Amino acid sequence: MEFTRRESAKLALAAGAATLLAPNIARAATPKLVVVGGGPGGATVAKYVSRDSKGAVDVTLVEQNPTHMTCFFSNLYLGGAYNLDDLSHSFTKMERDHGVRMAYARAEKVETGKVTLADGSTIDADAIVIAPGIDFKYDLYGGYDEHVAETRLPHAYRAGAQTQLLKKQIAAMEDGGTVIICPPPNPYRCPPGPYERASMIAATLKRDKPKSKILILDAKDKHSKQALFQEGWEKFYPGMIEWVPGEFTGNGIESVDASAMSVTTLEGETFEGDVINMIPAQKAGMLATGSGLTGDGDWAPVNPETFESTLVPGVHVLGDACANGDMPKSGFSANSQAKVVANAVRASLTGSRAFPPRFRNTCWSLIAEDFGVKVGADYKAGEDKVTKTEGFLSPLDAPDDLRAQTASEGYAWYEAISEDAWG
Repeated sequence: MEFTRRESAKLALAAGAATLLAPNIARAATPKLVVVGGGPGGATVAKYVSRDSKGAVDVTLVEQNPTHMTCFFSNLYLGGAYNLDDLSHSFTKMERDHGVRMAYARAEKVETGKVTLADGSTIDADAIVIAPGIDFKYDLYGGYDEHVAETRLPHAYRAGAQTQLLKKQIAAMEDGGTVIICPPPNPYRCPPGPYERASMIAATLKRDKPKSKILILDAKDKHSKQALFQEGWEKFYPGMIEWVPGEFTGNGIESVDASAMSVTTLEGETFEGDVINMIPAQKAGMLATGSGLTGDGDWAPVNPETFESTLVPGVHVLGDACANGDMPKSGFSANSQAKVVANAVRASLTGSRAFPPRFRNTCWSLIAEDFGVKVGADYKAGEDKVTKTEGFLSPLDAPDDLRAQTASEGYAWYEAISEDAWG
């Protein structure tokens, strides 16, 4: 199949900025910003502050991997539309073209004014931004832990080895087999993700293993773009995908058995599958929880104007790890928040102008070849959280040419955000 994503015009990405950080310009030396995490949130902050401050801020990006592989759009790898190279982004331009110092290391802890690395060394900072992504609540499920996820029942909610494993398992399955997908409870990374994944797996099965089935055992009674997905499934994969809502699963999964290849719901019913994509409940990445940025909760509370932690002064948390109000946990959201944070931090460190924060998100999902749907919204900083101001959703019963246009928009956005964050 052919796509026009590299030929499409880049979409304008939402830009924003924040106020309410006091400028601090009376410094004897160049102020230092340390950003931890090279995903679409962290990379965007590092690039924008370094580029726009024109050397007035010394920016270091701490990232343990030499390339970043996006989780968003990784479902398209399962469906054959993308390969791993399409999803992988290096930091070469970050350092060469934008003056960002790269520190390839794992951050162990952040605190006001200091980042501690895994080897015990520290980096001092006048401001710190972290975008550590997500971690998983394995302890909620009997028979499931990190080792099982890595070797037998992949969640593939961090793109990479587990995504490859899941694709290999689907390819090895006999025609007539069953793929079980277990979506997590809210909130979690990429709300449409499990259902786009079902669509992309179904596209592969329809082509190569048409007698096979997909069973979705959900923790929720409704999900993002539900009517649009169900309409698309009926159009392209009638009888292949069965969605079981939370009212029939007891709102989730009790246990899994990797040897028997089975899943037991909280309702007590056991299902057997040939491939099990178990996606556990989620929380902020270990760096956030280990640094006291989440308090007693799962996500890091932040000031909605600047995304500065309400628990650890001088540390900003953005992207999937933060308690970001009405915004979903998505790559678009992280990139939008990053621009607000970049402006706020740069203004604080250099005395430059700070703009009122504006946020936006759009999530595209592919249901079949050249057949896409989308949902999105605009947001503002409210008194205690980021609040939605208006939204949009693809219409039902839309013509195929509109669905093809929406799919093309999604590919164009991926090219645009890749350039915006890592280019």
